[in-house]
Amino acid sequence: MRVLGLQGSPRKNGNNDYLLQRFMEAAEGHGALTRTLWVDRMDIRPCKEFTTCEKKGFCPIDDAMKQEVYALLREADVIVAATPIFFYNMTAQLKALVDRCQTLWSRKYMLKLKDPGCRIRQGYLLATAASKGKNLFEGLHLTTHYFYDALDARYAGSLTYREIEGKGEMAAHPTVAADVAAAVAALLKPLERRRRVLFACRENACRSQMAAGFAQYLAGDKLEVLYGGSSPAEAVNPLMVEAMAEKGIDMYFRRTRSIDDALAEGPPGVIVTMGCEENCPFAPGAERVEWQLPDPAGAPLETMRRVRDEIERRVGELAARLT
Repeated sequence: MRVLGLQGSPRKNGNNDYLLQRFMEAAEGHGALTRTLWVDRMDIRPCKEFTTCEKKGFCPIDDAMKQEVYALLREADVIVAATPIFFYNMTAQLKALVDRCQTLWSRKYMLKLKDPGCRIRQGYLLATAASKGKNLFEGLHLTTHYFYDALDARYAGSLTYREIEGKGEMAAHPTVAADVAAAVAALLKPLERRRRVLFACRENACRSQMAAGFAQYLAGDKLEVLYGGSSPAEAVNPLMVEAMAEKGIDMYFRRTRSIDDALAEGPPGVIVTMGCEENCPFAPGAERVEWQLPDPAGAPLETMRRVRDEIERRVGELAARLT
């Protein structure tokens, strides 16, 4: 269970910093792995409207979005954006990140691809404002709604606070602790009940990636899906991405990881191996399933398609049995 925080405020130790920290600490209390991005400190350049994303599905700007942020957004189960109100909306720093997610909007609406985590990903908003106007958060809510839609995430709610300006005012708010606890519990408790399944192969570039993608897409609300390789490759196989796109599933921003990194997310109840050889993982009490599948690395697209279809069939059977 992964929770990604997007801190849009440039002010360290401010009210939004306090609010997001409390939220992330509460998420960790529910067993989530958390990470916070301080957007103001990252190399995130404004959208240049090249329209490459709408035509080809990627942004040509080489900055933190390309190198890290797109992948982190795809990996998260819950994304939490925090911002003070600037002219009835979010900060410019956070807005730059949002604008650059036109790439994800294009992959969803122009290329007609669905991210594997689309069925369970949720977005949440934390915001503070110094004034108390009636319509203070309306523009922010609208922007946030369409931002999360582009990420294939459901906009699950918000905590917004008026008349918060001086240092320490958020920490002194009489209901903030209870507000945060209730919001985090509503988001994460349904995810805690999922069965954890690990898919492992050698490079984590083809077979285990496809299996994880199908499992997330078909049963992500019932299964927490992990994936890793005994000797992970530098990147996923582009033919795997192409083959999965033929099924309407977007694997473009997937990253490889080791089996040890996958196990660090928690002990799986089921381990499905497919060619990790003597380095296949072991977890006490976990059910072991071995799938004898050919490694399609280096083979033509037709071979990748055959392996993909067999994995889809097996994942469907496994998901039906486990859920």
